[in-house]
Amino acid sequence: MSDPRPEKPIEPTPLEHTPSAPSTGATLVAEAFGTFLLVLGVVSTALFAAGFGEGTDAANKGVGFLGVSLAVGLTVVAGAYAFGPISGGHFNPAVTLGLAAAGRFPWSKSIGYIIAQIIGGAVATTLVVLIGLYGPDNWLGNAQDGGFASNGWDSLSPAGFGIGGAIVVEILFTALFVVVILGVTHPTRGNPAFAGLIIGLTLTLIHLGTIPIDNTSVNPARSIATAIYGGPEAVLQLWVFIVFPIVGALIAGFAYRALFDSAKKD
Repeated sequence: MSDPRPEKPIEPTPLEHTPSAPSTGATLVAEAFGTFLLVLGVVSTALFAAGFGEGTDAANKGVGFLGVSLAVGLTVVAGAYAFGPISGGHFNPAVTLGLAAAGRFPWSKSIGYIIAQIIGGAVATTLVVLIGLYGPDNWLGNAQDGGFASNGWDSLSPAGFGIGGAIVVEILFTALFVVVILGVTHPTRGNPAFAGLIIGLTLTLIHLGTIPIDNTSVNPARSIATAIYGGPEAVLQLWVFIVFPIVGALIAGFAYRALFDSAKKD
């Protein structure tokens, strides 16, 4: 038997499941946090663990160049997956400018990202200094006298390489790093699921090959962060590790766009 007073059918209310884009503030904070993580990982490993026990019976407990290389790669992987969905996970002024040159990132947003990255890196080394204040046997003073893991040539190069070697390394390896990033994050040809892992492993490989030359920058924010506490020589040499990673990144960005992203001609 039918209901003599049927209710009117109710139209379903559409639900919006598309998440809103992160705010500008959120992206900048994510960049600062990601850069903080990267710099903290590489600098704390270099200063606390790389040469641990040198000159004592505990000399074999240090992680050496291999440990530092793994540390920077692992922190990039962690940062990429934790903060990449918010900000894109640059954590490096050279990467930001390289992506802008390739047409993947707005030039207008670059300055904000770079400032956030520099702040994140500086906070990281400041906290390393805070820990060092409680170190044994003038640990902090000795670390600063040794350059505080700063990038450099001649006396600041672990193997004594000159400025020419540092310039070539920073241009070449930053360019290669940016090319890999552009490839694995390409909107149609990339592999977003594994992009963070590949980028982190690439940075590990770069450090394995170049730490003895100039302590490996390929990241001006990292270089600024250590030079702040590395003494006058580190500050005087800092310009190389600001200028030439950016040069390499711009070359890579413009070249990638011209070679691989140019419009198909009939």
